[in-house]
Amino acid sequence: MKVSFDHRPGRPAHVAIIMDGNGRWAEQHGLPRLAGHERGAEAVRRTVTAACEQGLRALTLYAFSEQNWGRPDIEVAHLLRLLSAFLDQERRELCQRGVRVRAIGDRSRLPASVCAALARTESATIANSGLELCLAISYGGREDLLQATRALCEAAVRGQLRPADIDEQRLGAALGSRGLPPVDLVIRTSGEQRLSNFLLWESAYAELYFTACLWPDFDGEALRLAMAAFRQRDRRFGLVRVAG
Repeated sequence: MKVSFDHRPGRPAHVAIIMDGNGRWAEQHGLPRLAGHERGAEAVRRTVTAACEQGLRALTLYAFSEQNWGRPDIEVAHLLRLLSAFLDQERRELCQRGVRVRAIGDRSRLPASVCAALARTESATIANSGLELCLAISYGGREDLLQATRALCEAAVRGQLRPADIDEQRLGAALGSRGLPPVDLVIRTSGEQRLSNFLLWESAYAELYFTACLWPDFDGEALRLAMAAFRQRDRRFGLVRVAG
């Protein structure tokens, strides 16, 4: 069936970024791997500022994956310290820009210091109405779908809903990303071309943009180029464009 459809995208509402390439950036500059993560934190600051200036509604950053727990302990500890420091150092600036911060992922595995920094920042920004900054920490798309499925099954066992009542809306509402708009654009830096277990449900119809730029070099201009590429895509969502 042909359906009249015209959806040349403008500005994406929700951009999600797989921040990749810190280690390679450090290697290229003759620096320790941990230095690459420190420069990556600076790229987060630039990108959040650019997202505000470019009018995004939501920005999700893949800060620490469920699989990242398998990295060396010293690297994991350093990444989590950087995250905690970022939240505490940038809280005032985030509030001034009207950014609302939230986190998705398994907090039970996070150190108390990181959980406390997250709680402070979420509380301080909860009334803000600008950019919604979502940090995916100790997060995996498959793991999130699994916990949502378990929650719905438990509700069914308790008699709170029937299995037939479980639809896309109910499943989406059980995910950590509930309340966020669907992802329009996924950006991955460093030249790798895979989703790596990131927002699998939410990115079902997202446009994918891969750039060779290493994450520590990412900035507002890099974000602008990604959004310009997005505007050239023909988003049909499974429908058929009818000429004329």
